[in-house]
Amino acid sequence: MTDKILFGIIGGSGLYGMKELTNQQTVEVETPFGKPSSPIIIGEIHGHKLAFLARHGIGHIYSPSEVNYRANIFAMKQLGVDSLVSVSAVGSLRADYAPGDIVIPDQIYDHTHKRERSFFGNGLVVHVGVADPFCPSLNAAVLKSLQAEGATVHAGGTLITIEGPRFSTRGESNTFRGWGMSLVGMTASPEVFLAREAEICYTTMAHVTDYDSWHINEAPVTVEMVVQTLIKNTEIAQRSLVRLVDELTSPSASELPKCACNEALKDAIITNPAYITPAARENIGLLVNKYLG
Repeated sequence: MTDKILFGIIGGSGLYGMKELTNQQTVEVETPFGKPSSPIIIGEIHGHKLAFLARHGIGHIYSPSEVNYRANIFAMKQLGVDSLVSVSAVGSLRADYAPGDIVIPDQIYDHTHKRERSFFGNGLVVHVGVADPFCPSLNAAVLKSLQAEGATVHAGGTLITIEGPRFSTRGESNTFRGWGMSLVGMTASPEVFLAREAEICYTTMAHVTDYDSWHINEAPVTVEMVVQTLIKNTEIAQRSLVRLVDELTSPSASELPKCACNEALKDAIITNPAYITPAARENIGLLVNKYLG
């Protein structure tokens, strides 16, 4: 067994029930941005460590706008996590992405307005590149794992993140479709952008639970609809995550697409190092010290 955490998972607490996850321990983490949504569960699958975090807290107590995304991502970084798999519920804005399907999006549109989107500011300016926000290597590995488990899975599509917590009106849903969006959710932003700032590979296993509210032949989305589909998909998500452990540690992992997620800040820091305050260096030195000397 290695001490390194192979990858982290951010999603619902139902994922903790994986029978393959052994030697579980609970870790309380403090970050410069406060406490994460929940304690982090570290366990082992096939001799490799994984870290689980309940995005909305144990018992689902935080709405999408209340989640401390910065603390969640920073806590994973503090634990040495360099790859993250998000498991989340989404609505489909396409007829061919049906409830029960799983989608691995490759693009995102941030339509939120209340959330802290960056670790930086307050005297340290960073402009990180996110033209392709999801890690191509991790996307490919998760896709392969889901396909091997027999999931109905789709590669690609743009996920729009809305503020929530309410669901979309029909007018909004049809507008998003007109914009060319494929999926609608409430949590991917700013999670994906913070992961890039933390130089963590990030992918989303997006579980389609409904057709939002655009589909005239289907009932508009409800909480019951979302929960029932997630319950059905939990088992395949668990099996796919177990298979992902084997996929990322097999010789074939070298054949996955290459990424540069772990050096995303290499040319992104614009502030003159001489003017960065000691307080800023102390707070987020974990992210930038390797570039500041």
